[in-house]
Amino acid sequence: MAKQERAVRTRNALIESAAELFSRDGYEVVSLAAISARAGVSNGALHFHFPSKAALAAAVRGAAAERFDRIVSAERPPPQLGGSLQALVDTSHALLLSLRQDLVLRAGFSLDGVAEDAGRGVSLHERWHAWVEDIVARCAREQLLSDVAPRDLVATVVGATVGFAELGGRDVRWLSRITLTRFWSLLLPRIATAPTQRRVVATGRPAEVV
Repeated sequence: MAKQERAVRTRNALIESAAELFSRDGYEVVSLAAISARAGVSNGALHFHFPSKAALAAAVRGAAAERFDRIVSAERPPPQLGGSLQALVDTSHALLLSLRQDLVLRAGFSLDGVAEDAGRGVSLHERWHAWVEDIVARCAREQLLSDVAPRDLVATVVGATVGFAELGGRDVRWLSRITLTRFWSLLLPRIATAPTQRRVVATGRPAEVV
């Protein structure tokens, strides 16, 4: 049991170290030797768990996907607390906060499009786009103004949040609650019906309120 636990700790340390270095320096630049040194393990231990850098990148993406799934699967607010539109606001805040704090999630997004890792499942950007499409479809009928095209709202939200995430890799202020609150404060009056505007909180609702 102790040996198995040690192996799990080593594997997790390698994933965390790879995520940190991929995020900071870029996938192409980082070497396996640098990752093993950062994790404090031997090259042999690294190759025992991951035969190649592509395999390690796939593990980082897998860990990031698990964290992403936890974010988007949070319980949605009831209609009196903003319903699906509030869920969109809340989840966008949760995603950017996690990107600010979680190097594995950040690396998972940055690894999208890496040539060696191409074809290993749906990218996190695509999963985020699909989730936003689904939640916008749920709120389209009763919460959005009649002249708001759902596809345009999806493009706006995905484009803005992915843009903030990209800029946040260079300056974490783009991942702040203030930045996203300003975005929603500008957008909500343009897309939401008057009753919905009175219920939806641009700053996001704390999980315990839901």
